[in-house]
Amino acid sequence: MFDLTTLADKPTEQELHQLAMKTVGDNLIAQGYEFVAVNSELKKDPQFVCKKEKQLIFIVVKATVYPANPKDYDLELLDKIKSHAEKYDATVCFAGVGFARADNYNLPLVKSQPYAINYEGLQYL
Repeated sequence: MFDLTTLADKPTEQELHQLAMKTVGDNLIAQGYEFVAVNSELKKDPQFVCKKEKQLIFIVVKATVYPANPKDYDLELLDKIKSHAEKYDATVCFAGVGFARADNYNLPLVKSQPYAINYEGLQYL
């Protein structure tokens, strides 16, 4: 199979980040989390600061494209976030969201084609 998609049709890193944030944010709302702060800027962590049952939670969101594993995280980054969270008696969670082309995971992800989402919820660290 020959794929004629252009670079302009491929989602940018920022677009994937926004889709991941929407996926996670919608899930947090459904679970009754209260949003304290939201930061959608790429590579500025954490993306969500939430409360649930009086517990403050820092949530780092990361978008990946198949075949990358959305559950894999940057341990060094999350150690920094944990250190910061301790000052606020906050818990740290990682929310990895994977994207793939719905019709064939091995084809490039493009805006003009449906996509599959792999999100299994928060990973408490």
